[in-house]
Amino acid sequence: MSVHSTSPQFKENAAQALGDAQLQRALGNVKQGFIDKRRKAVERLPEFEGLRDSARDIKNHTLRHLDLYLEAYEAKVKASGGHVHFARDAGEAREIILSLCRDVNARTVTKGKSMIAEEIGINDHLETNGITPIETDLGEYIIQLRHEMPSHIIAPAVHLNATQVEQDFRRVHKNLDPKRDLSQPVQLLTEARAVLRERFLAADVGITGANFLVAETGTSVIVTNEGNGDLTQILPKTHIVLASIEKLVPTLEDVSQILRVLARSATGQDMSVYTTFSTGPRRVSDADGPENYHVVLIDNGRSAMLGTSFEEMLRCIRCGACMNHCPVYHAVGGHAYGWVYPGPMGAVLTPALIGVDQAGHLPNASTFCGRCESVCPVRIPLPKLMRHWRDREFEHHLSPAAVRSGLAFWGFFAKRPALYRLATRAAMTSLGFAGRNKGRFAWLPFARGWTKSRDLPAPQGDTFQARWKRERGKTTQRGTA
Repeated sequence: MSVHSTSPQFKENAAQALGDAQLQRALGNVKQGFIDKRRKAVERLPEFEGLRDSARDIKNHTLRHLDLYLEAYEAKVKASGGHVHFARDAGEAREIILSLCRDVNARTVTKGKSMIAEEIGINDHLETNGITPIETDLGEYIIQLRHEMPSHIIAPAVHLNATQVEQDFRRVHKNLDPKRDLSQPVQLLTEARAVLRERFLAADVGITGANFLVAETGTSVIVTNEGNGDLTQILPKTHIVLASIEKLVPTLEDVSQILRVLARSATGQDMSVYTTFSTGPRRVSDADGPENYHVVLIDNGRSAMLGTSFEEMLRCIRCGACMNHCPVYHAVGGHAYGWVYPGPMGAVLTPALIGVDQAGHLPNASTFCGRCESVCPVRIPLPKLMRHWRDREFEHHLSPAAVRSGLAFWGFFAKRPALYRLATRAAMTSLGFAGRNKGRFAWLPFARGWTKSRDLPAPQGDTFQARWKRERGKTTQRGTA
């Protein structure tokens, strides 16, 4: 683990988020800004479901043969004049990047948006060693000024409003005229562009992430809606690509197919404004580009997921669709999750990377409504994987004692069907009678975890097993009629 995690305090984080009126207003933009746009984009593409199947199969194939594709990718990067560096963990990755920056006596580094850079904490490491990193994605730049983590993997500052951004600019931009009007979004954008343009021109090194790495050609691909990514990798003398090992795909044809589901799932666009393919350093015939091209490939726990029940999580293409549709994320936002990756994908990936002992609350922060799985462009079964983490938590005695004892109590009856039917019938009858007036319970013994924040409806009618037996009987009668 390389970045401080507050995932163990998820419940406290969530309670604070629920009480933050400004955050709650901002979170409304997630529902309004993403869900309908995705739906409309999908409806315009009849073959979208088939493309999801294809994207899933491409990623599965790559993961099964990841060692071979890593070797092929490295060979192609070298053939194009670039260099590949393998890092087992965040510490190794940070030291490799620092060494590359020192090789060119770098004083300033511009950065494109990269979640793996957040994961390894590269900004703090560079600053500690006398190198100034500047985030160039507008959302990342804003949260860098605030010393915050991203609250969303594609919209890092979605938790903020324009007034807060204006206040940050006036606090940090020393040459900003106090009388200048920044009340409109376009004025904020213009101010940020003017400041960042100077940083682009002065940077010694540019660091980008990679949405994909193509083994066939040794190419890195970034998908953005701002021109900052291109300026970051073209203007400085050295371009460093940071990517985790699962970003590999075999061919250009494969990446072209996956791109057709990425933007539609993420922002509801048919394609992002910029989709940039970079292969090696500048050639003699090129008008611009970096003199040095380095790729830092980071494991940091991924290889340990291969061949396990969590391997499917490595298909993730970081579109953010799962959190855009998640009612829990809508309620508490990204910072409540306490680490780099929020939402349903974070509830699965974070325990794999920092340990279920640190992030065990996250897979429990789900209604299991299934919306995340239904919109995932590579069909990751996120609810199933969260259930696997709940199993691991229980097996390692990390879940609360009340949960373990409650499940043991339920298991005793579940293993004895006749006793289970008798007990549930008795419980239904008694609770139904006790709650017959109001139809709900504001408090119940042994259910305080539920009733402290919502009422428990009083049971009505038969037990599920009784209804099932009755309905099955009707079906049998119709079948023999």
